Amino acid sequence: MQNQGVGSWINRQRIKSGSRTALVFGGEAMTYEQLDARINSLAAALRANGVEHGTRVAFLGDNHPSFLETFFAAASLGAVFVPLNTRLAPPEIQFALQDSGSAVLVSTLALDELASRGARDTAVRLRLLVDDGTKTPAAEAGALTVQPYEDCFAGTAPFADAQVSLDDGAIILYTSGTTGQPKGALLTHGNLTWNCFNVLVDYDVAENDIALMISPLFHVASLDMGVLPNLLKGATVILETRFEPGRTLELIERYRATYISGVPTTYQLLCEHPDWAKRDISSLRKLTCGGSAVPLRVIDAYEERSLSFSGGYGMTETAPGATALPPSYSREKAGSAGIPHFFTSVRVARPDGTTAEPGEVGEVQISGPNVIKSYWNRPDATESAFTDGTWFRSGDMGYFDADGFLFISDRLKDMIISGGENIYPAEIEQIITEIEAVSGVAVIGVPDEKWGEVPRAIITLREGFTLEPDAVAAHLDGRLARYKIPKTVEIVPDFPRTASGKIRKADLRREHAG
Repeated sequence: MQNQGVGSWINRQRIKSGSRTALVFGGEAMTYEQLDARINSLAAALRANGVEHGTRVAFLGDNHPSFLETFFAAASLGAVFVPLNTRLAPPEIQFALQDSGSAVLVSTLALDELASRGARDTAVRLRLLVDDGTKTPAAEAGALTVQPYEDCFAGTAPFADAQVSLDDGAIILYTSGTTGQPKGALLTHGNLTWNCFNVLVDYDVAENDIALMISPLFHVASLDMGVLPNLLKGATVILETRFEPGRTLELIERYRATYISGVPTTYQLLCEHPDWAKRDISSLRKLTCGGSAVPLRVIDAYEERSLSFSGGYGMTETAPGATALPPSYSREKAGSAGIPHFFTSVRVARPDGTTAEPGEVGEVQISGPNVIKSYWNRPDATESAFTDGTWFRSGDMGYFDADGFLFISDRLKDMIISGGENIYPAEIEQIITEIEAVSGVAVIGVPDEKWGEVPRAIITLREGFTLEPDAVAAHLDGRLARYKIPKTVEIVPDFPRTASGKIRKADLRREHAG
């Protein structure tokens, strides 16, 4: 077989486990043999429409089997997959399509209008519409060729065994762009493969796992920490269109799911749902969590049901895993991002490039076969993202403790300097989240005549709860140095967020720093 990349995985798995269930969606199961046949037919249809090695193929839609079919079909041809965030506005979709030079756009009917508007004045020449059951009327096609997605499966086709190496580009993922235009991180087949190896080693994925995917596949954490490692092992993946806590608990019980992944808010909403105590979730063995540390009250709720988290840290550019926190350390090392993944190296560097001592805060830098080599068409950004040509500069500040566990202090640009002291908001935010009334928190620096700037806490509350500002300072008193305790607290209904859900601290500073 010429294809050394991820595009050959399902074909190889068909030979090994053809009759096993690969995907479940909407109650319908698809075996590895059936999935392989659909991927091959779609690849043949794409090739007939001019898709070849290096062609960019975009996808816009919620979690659906067509996402993975398109991804694997493109990869089997050596084409580059471009998943688009469904929360983006038309101009943002248009930017990603223009910047990537995508020639094909596969989209669901539910997002037909967004796809149609976003594809205007781009290189897209073919749109494939997936009937997702929404019955949304098709928008005006303009000059584009628009075809029903299912027309691609009229006949059977052999595996498209193109010559693909691990160094070839597999996927372009656009960063959320908290400042300036988003950058396209070009992940190679090797990046995806080595990240999966890290997951297999550190999370012990097995072929009898049943992974319930409740996070959007257009995020690399859902795709490459959840779906791809499980399919590589021949496990079963259950796709959910979107996350809904009560339904998630019901699906865990119905399918005896063993594996779920999410962010701290995901797990908080699950354990606070009225059905939490009613549902049988004893089948769960692996709970992976990223984005930030899990609050202790959430850890408590899961430990009461004999469940522990595998935490972790990473980013799009590391495909995305950099570190993992073993479940056995979830309480002892609460707040830690864990230890470096098996095939990945992580260091904390001083401004002069030397390695920091344990306990000393510096920039977190990552190296390994899962780290991108470049941004798409951005040599300037690529050059500035690496030091010594090897270490990727995360822009995050952190430190290793004496046991070799990484703790993230904060984003370099979010650091507050108060009276000459460095303050890392994430440290404060982690402790504030322990307050029962708090659903979310962001700490920013605000001007101060005496100290230059001081911290201010912006907080959202859980439904039905109230919080006196003085209670925040009381909770922090004795646990943080006094200069780190926010001098003011503001309660807001919600945070401004990027399309990927990250809090826009720059917007908060503009709105609340006065």
